[in-house]
Order: sequence, then structure tokens, then C-alpha cells
Amino acid sequence: MRLLVLGAGVSGKAAARLARRLGYEAAIYDHRPGPTADLRDEGFEVHSGDFSGRLLRRRDLVVASPGLPDTSQPVTDTLASGIPLVGELEFAYRVFRGTTIAVTGTNGKTTVTAVAAEMLQASGIRGLAVGNIGHAFSDVADRLGPDAVAVVEASSFQLRFVDTFHPKVAVVLNVAPDHLDWHGSFEAYAAAKRNILTNIGGDDLVVYDAGDPGATALVAGTTARLAPVRGASRLAGESGPEGGKLWLGDIPIDLDGNASLDRSFLVDLTAAGLAAQELGADPDAIGAVVRTFRPGPHRRTVVGERGGVVFVDDSKATNPHAALASIAAFDSVVLIAGGLAKGLDLAPLVEADNVSHVVAIGTAAADLVAIGGDRVSRAGDMQRAVEIAVSHARPGTTVLLAPGCASFDMFASYAARGEAFAAAVAGLETA
Repeated sequence: MRLLVLGAGVSGKAAARLARRLGYEAAIYDHRPGPTADLRDEGFEVHSGDFSGRLLRRRDLVVASPGLPDTSQPVTDTLASGIPLVGELEFAYRVFRGTTIAVTGTNGKTTVTAVAAEMLQASGIRGLAVGNIGHAFSDVADRLGPDAVAVVEASSFQLRFVDTFHPKVAVVLNVAPDHLDWHGSFEAYAAAKRNILTNIGGDDLVVYDAGDPGATALVAGTTARLAPVRGASRLAGESGPEGGKLWLGDIPIDLDGNASLDRSFLVDLTAAGLAAQELGADPDAIGAVVRTFRPGPHRRTVVGERGGVVFVDDSKATNPHAALASIAAFDSVVLIAGGLAKGLDLAPLVEADNVSHVVAIGTAAADLVAIGGDRVSRAGDMQRAVEIAVSHARPGTTVLLAPGCASFDMFASYAARGEAFAAAVAGLETA
């Protein structure tokens, strides 16, 4: 079989190497020459620069990396050619012999994927987090036996081009506008997410957040078993927290010291527990993971306190839906927001009831100022943003970095943005 892999990022490289291990002939295209250098050193046929339809000649299959939108020339030319086009997720799944849990949603995917895999491992089951987290699926798909469980963090990009992909358990956490610059519309974004359910039915399980309208709408019509979860005030037949316990159906899991986690994290833990339980995880092992759970870096992490003002880093909140969930976790907020807006509406951040002031950064700053007027100040860098935020904060206020935007206009990653915020706060404390 002759393959062309589009994109030489982490997923594309993994797909090319998987193809070689399978005995296929693989060529790789990336517009930039840099990412293909190591593949060239490994003896792959590589191409860069402007895409040419000649690269499609005599190809049996094209594998697209998640970063290429539908409107990119390599994708449109492939679709026009009639050559089968699949995503890296689909390509890896066709090789995998084990069982799959797939996790999607606008926010929370990484947490649920990691926690579900940990719950399986604690139960003696070979569970591995793959996809957007840890390993690309193609890195390990042919190396895991039939007893393995792949917990796949599946983004809308990865789900766009699937065909046979059939998880035994699908988790749909929430669906709100995101990546509209890539998908073109919310409808296209939601349709890509819905592909997680394409082949699901019968005895498969769909776990979803019943408190999220987008998730509820997305799973409507599936013939699979439904397992609704809720982060607070669960209804009959739902799973979630109640009375200091996390209920997975009729199985109680003691929360102990984690009972104070906010709604979104409790939804994540419940969804992970139901998914892992469905594939054999032991309740005691699930409980042990739940009670030791701590949010990952840059997810509502307290980085300092000064004069009764608490500083919280939620740089991982890269869209308005995530930022609003973060804002709702605190009573009074001075918000640092902005960055690359990805075509999303930022007005709800400025208009949130418990936000007293917004400090705007990055390319979205002008839009935030236009929305909020005097409620918004503009800062050219993170140090200045923190200084302005402090000037508007009072004891009992939380200065919250929850940008609602991507970071790449000012920083290499959301992690770098969070680290800059923590450094600025530390500078205040030692000044």
C-alpha cells in the first residue's frame, strides 16, 4: 500500500512510522521543511513547500494530521481526487486490537482521559492514555495486545475524518463554540464531535454531561446505552456527587477531601469513573484515584496570595466556555483575558456577574475593550496585566488568568503563559 501523510507534527510522524512498521510505503508532506528533517534522516520520502497534486499520484490512502483544516489545499485536493482520506486517529484504530474509550468535549478531555486510564491501571488493567495526551495513537496501536484499553483523547480535528472508528465507551463532556477559525462554523465543529458516535449503538455506552445543553443535543438519537452525569444536584438515573460521595450509578465512591472540587471537575471524575467501570475497573481502585485527584498544571492553580487577594492560573482555559467555568468557581474576580480569539465571542467574559474588571492582553485586547468600555483595561505584557489587576482587586478578590483564547500570539503555549503569570505574581510578592 502506498500512503501519503499530510502534516509532519507529532501525529503525522507517528502515522508515517506506523505505516512503515506495517510494511507500507509512506511519503510525508508538510508545508514547512523543518518538521520533515528527522523523517528524511530516517529514509522517508518527504515533501515541503506548496502542495502539488502530483503528490497524490499512485496513492492508495491519504492520512491527514489533525492540524489541517478542511479548507487546506492538501485536503481539498485529496477529496477531489477520490483517494480515500482518513485521519491519524482512524488509521491507528484500524490496526489496534484492543478496546477503546474515546473522550471528546470542548473542555475537560485531558483530565478525563488521564484519570480514566489511571483508574484502569489501578485495577490491574492495561490502560493507556493516547491521542492529544501522551502518545499519539499511531505510536502504540500496533504494539498493544487485545487485552489493552486505549483511552483516546479525541479532538474535533481528529474526529473529522473517521470511518470505522468504534469506541466501546464514548464520553461527551460538553459542546460549546471553539476552533471556529478551523471549522468555519459551530455546526461544522459540532458535526465533527458527533463523529464519535458514528458507529456506536447496541451495548456500547455513551457517558455525557446532562447539565450541558451542547452535550445533551449531540448524543440525542444514539441507540447506545446512555449514562448521564451531573456536577451538582443529580437527578434520578444520573451519576454525580451527592452527600459527600460520588455516585457511579448506585455505587458510592467516597470523596473525602475532594468534596470541595467545583462542578466541572466533579463531572470529569464521574465521567472517568463510569467509563473505567464499564471496562472492568474496580470501585476501590476508582475511589483511590478520585480521592488523590488534583487538577493538572495551569488548571485553576493557586500561584500566590497578597493582601487577601488570591492569584489563580487557569491558562488552560483557552476558550470562553472554559473561562466561564473557571470564573463561576469564584465569588469575585478580576479577570486577565485575551489572546488569539479563534473567531469566538468573548462578550460573556466581560459580562459575567462576578467579574468586577477585565485586564485584556494579546490580539483580542481591542475587541475586549470595545465590548466592555471602562470595565476593561489593556496591558501590553503579563507583568503589566498583573499590576493592573492588583490595582482593581480588593481583599477577598481572585485575580484569575482565564484567557478564553489561545496563547500563540504572545506565548509558545498556554503553559508558557501560565508560567509568565506565576512569575509576575512572584515578582509582586517580593517587591
